[in-house]
Amino acid sequence: MPRTRSLQKALFEVAKAVNSTLSVTETLNALVESATKATGAKACSLFLLSPDSKDLLRSAYYGLSEEYITKGPVKAERSIAEVMQGTTVLVKDVTTDPRIQYRREAKKEGITSILSIPVFLHQETIGVMRLYTKDPHDFSKDEVEFASSIANLGAIAIENAKLYESLRSSYEEIRQGVLSWYDILLDKPRPTSFGHPSEAEFARILDFYHILWVYEPRSFPITWDNGNVTEMFTPDFYLPTLDMYIELTTMRQNLVTDKNRKVRRLKELYPNVNIRLVYRKDYFRLLARYGYGPLKEAEMSRIDKVLFTAFEIEERVTQLGEQITLDYKDRQPVFVGVLKGVMCFISDLIRHVSLPVTVDYMAISPYRTETPGSVAIAKDLEISITGRDVILVEDIIDTGLTLNYLLSYLGTKKPASIKVCTLLDKRARRLINVPVDYVGFGIPDEFVIGYGLDYDEIYRNLPFIAVLKTEDSLSGAW
Repeated sequence: MPRTRSLQKALFEVAKAVNSTLSVTETLNALVESATKATGAKACSLFLLSPDSKDLLRSAYYGLSEEYITKGPVKAERSIAEVMQGTTVLVKDVTTDPRIQYRREAKKEGITSILSIPVFLHQETIGVMRLYTKDPHDFSKDEVEFASSIANLGAIAIENAKLYESLRSSYEEIRQGVLSWYDILLDKPRPTSFGHPSEAEFARILDFYHILWVYEPRSFPITWDNGNVTEMFTPDFYLPTLDMYIELTTMRQNLVTDKNRKVRRLKELYPNVNIRLVYRKDYFRLLARYGYGPLKEAEMSRIDKVLFTAFEIEERVTQLGEQITLDYKDRQPVFVGVLKGVMCFISDLIRHVSLPVTVDYMAISPYRTETPGSVAIAKDLEISITGRDVILVEDIIDTGLTLNYLLSYLGTKKPASIKVCTLLDKRARRLINVPVDYVGFGIPDEFVIGYGLDYDEIYRNLPFIAVLKTEDSLSGAW
């Protein structure tokens, strides 16, 4: 074990490694590799307990041969059973100690001593970390405490990685309201109080925009003294869909200075952790930068609820583009967008179509109650679609009257085929059963705005789709 560099510096390196990823597998691999290098051992392995606590399930290893790794299962009740009771165990000579199951294999591997350390989580032993040395080694008290600190850091990192993966894997069910993500992840009710009113306000804003959040999700060690953690930093929020931690602050300078210090320290120790220090006045600007919300708080008052976030829209548009790519393989379709509401949708859609495509636009005269008349083409196509495969792209379809007219009109130009792709489908108002081949989202019979859709020529630039809170809303597009 090295004496030339401080244990504190080595512990910093381990902390950086195990907190550099939110993948469980990558966390385990980083832990055993960094533990081996920090301690100067020959190798390191990590075993987690099986559900019945009878077997040690090998989770990760570093510095061991494949032959030794596959020698056979490790039984908890035979191999260093006292470790499972929370005791650190040192085997000085693997060839003579009866607690070692595979003495012959260990000798062949070049292993002489093994230090086995319990891995604790919430005061329970969840596994064992083992350090292997080539030469006989009598681990000192400082070395044992240092190795135990590594194991405890690993337990925290494993829990955080599992928390993150649980959220990501359950995201779709959570979004649909089938599961409660707080029940799944934290097994406790949503917080009823916050440390500061600004935190409660920020949580309300996140809920408004359907942004998943975890309050005070994890604590990062940022200061040590002789291997012992002396200071932790717990950010206020974690936003899983953005993979971002948020620390809120007020205008009180003493708090700002201290929080800035902690954020800088965290970034130094955990460079792959994305964290932001945010003032109250910056809430909406931050969310707007990542595709959520208008820039001004006042604009929220006109919105009743958010139907689909920017994240959900991006995910669905990507899926539509990939499906169209498969359906039109070896062809060059013409995308025809119906202005103006379709502008955001068609621009994003074609970026996810991996084919050579052509794009053109049409516009029709809007329906006016004060001057009723027949539908008219306000802007016609500029290219010929004769003999071409056409995909008519709409922002929203409800009654089907406009779409039926457009399909009939485009049919006179003798295309090889016509299919319809719409971002939104409001089937509750359908009057004509028009064919729709690709649908982004089905929506209720409400007036929607955002992502290209307007109310009185405003709200088109909102990155999400929402229901407008107004008494005299129009019924939607015809």
